[in-house]
This record gives sequence, structure tokens and C-alpha cells, in this order.
Amino acid sequence: MGIKSQKDFFCGLMFMVVGIAFAWGANNYKIGTGARMGPGYFPLLLGVLMTILGAVITFKATVVETVDGDKVGAWAWKPLFFIIAANLVFGLMLAGLPSIKFPAFGLIVAIYALTFIAANAGEEFKFKEVLILATVLAIVSYLAFIVLLKLQFPVWPAFITG
Repeated sequence: MGIKSQKDFFCGLMFMVVGIAFAWGANNYKIGTGARMGPGYFPLLLGVLMTILGAVITFKATVVETVDGDKVGAWAWKPLFFIIAANLVFGLMLAGLPSIKFPAFGLIVAIYALTFIAANAGEEFKFKEVLILATVLAIVSYLAFIVLLKLQFPVWPAFITG
């Protein structure tokens, strides 16, 4: 039994690794029951489902014929760099870094930074479209996390709010 689709095979393996990691990490929290879910219930369920999905995809990659073996292409370094950088900058701007006295800039500024940096990962960058996307994401995030869920983290930079 050989690999008939490299892309599906490695995608399935990745899903299984991430699923196992989630399920394993969930064991550090109380799982609870279906009626009284603990904080580890959802990550455990998600991990198990991802692992099953990965196993199905991996199995399919060894059974279903593809035309050219569906080879894995070269690494896309530019998108990889910008997506990772966008997430790191988002975390840094949202929470700040007190050890080097970098202040927290809050949710709204962090979302704009995330969106503009991640937009550079694509083939073309359209400022107006990215600005509209960032604004919609900022409004929806504010409504979801601050208004509805009442999470307590800075929305605006400290030098604006005082």
C-alpha cells in the first residue's frame, strides 16, 4: 500500500498530530460530562474529531488514485513569514511586553496591525479592501468579545484611555 496523494497524506498526518496535541493538552483540565462540561471538554472533543478526520484523510490518500501522485510543492515562504509575523505582532500589541516596557495597544490597534501584516501574504495588496476588512473585524471582535462575552482586556492603547 503506497501513498497515492502526497498532499492528502501529509495533511492527514498534520491533522492527527494537532488533534492528538489538543486531546493530550485537554487532560490538564477538568473534562466534566456532556451535561456539565469542564474547561477541557471542548479541546478533548475537538482533538478526537481532528484525529479521526486526519486518519480518514490519510487512509484515503493511500487508497484513492490520483493522476500525478498529487505531489507536495515547494514551501511558500512569503505567506508563511507574514502569517506568523501577523500573529506574533497581534499578541505583542494586544498584551504588550512589560519586560521591555512595550505597552499594550489594545484590541482595535492589534486587529488593524494583524490584518495589514497578514494581507501582505497574498499576491496583491489593496489598501482600501484591507482597511475595510480590518474595520469590519475590529467592530465584530469588539461586539463579540467586549460587549457580548464581557472579556476584560484593553480595547484601546493606554495613552488614549488614560
